[in-house]
Amino acid sequence: MKTIYLAGGCFWGSEKYFESLKGVISTEVGYANGNTANPAYHDLKEGKATHAESVKVVYDENVISLNKLIEHLFRFIDPFAIDHQGEDYGHQYRTGIFYEDEESGRIAETFVKAKEKEAGRKLSLKVEPLKNYYPAEDYHQKYLDKNPTGYCHVNLHLIKPEEKK
Repeated sequence: MKTIYLAGGCFWGSEKYFESLKGVISTEVGYANGNTANPAYHDLKEGKATHAESVKVVYDENVISLNKLIEHLFRFIDPFAIDHQGEDYGHQYRTGIFYEDEESGRIAETFVKAKEKEAGRKLSLKVEPLKNYYPAEDYHQKYLDKNPTGYCHVNLHLIKPEEKK
C-alpha cells in the first residue's frame, strides 16, 4: 500500500470522490503542511493555522497508480485558482500534492510539469514533501456520508462507472 495527501479545496467532497475509486483502500480528512501542531478547523478559518485541507489517500498501486489518482484530482479542481475552489475561499482551500517518498514526489512533479506545458502557464497547485499532517475532527470524517445533502464543490459524477468500487 502507498499513501499520498491530496488537497483539492474543501476536503468533504474530495474525500467522497477518492473513497469511491477502485484501488483506494482508505481515506481520511485532515490538515497538511501548516505552521502549528494539532490545529482545529476554527484555527484555519481564523487564519491562525496555515494548513491545507487535505485527504490522506491509502491506495493499492497494483490497482490504481499515483498518476491516475492525480489525474482524478485534476478532474475536479481549478489548478490555477489561488486559495479557493468552488465557493470556498481561504488559504486552507489551496490545491496541493503532498508526498512521503521521493518516487511519489517525482511522479507528481512530472505530472504537474506536463500540465503546465500543456496549459502554457504555471499552475498554482503545489507539489511538496509532507511536512506534517493532523487528522481533522471526527465530524469532518466521511462528512458527506453523514450529511448527503451537504455542500460539495466536487462533481462526483466525473467518476466513470468502471472506475468506481
